[in-house]
Amino acid sequence: MKVRGWRRGEAETTMAPTILRKLSWAALFSAALTGVASAQLPMPSINLEQEKHRTPEQIEHDKAIDKAYQSATQKIPDKSGPSDPWATVRPAPPATAPKKKLETSQTKKQQLSEGAKKPGE
Repeated sequence: MKVRGWRRGEAETTMAPTILRKLSWAALFSAALTGVASAQLPMPSINLEQEKHRTPEQIEHDKAIDKAYQSATQKIPDKSGPSDPWATVRPAPPATAPKKKLETSQTKKQQLSEGAKKPGE
């Protein structure tokens, strides 16, 4: 490699740390990407909980637990209707008749149309 302005011995010693630094960064980057890529691969199928052969006593114990759970869930009372905890805090909505609003808007239209006719007569 020919470098302008440098003597042969100086150029080789000056570029060595630069090349070493670049190779170090490349190795670090490759190792980081390898770790990320290996995390995406599925794990080998290792079954930590191997199939256990259950004894009849254990099966009966499980059935007793299931039976107790079912009886406990049946004792829970059913909800009767929707529950609104804020019902007593909220004010009752005002009872307004929407027909009155329609009537007033219709009467205003009639008044406007009559008012427009009067000045132009």
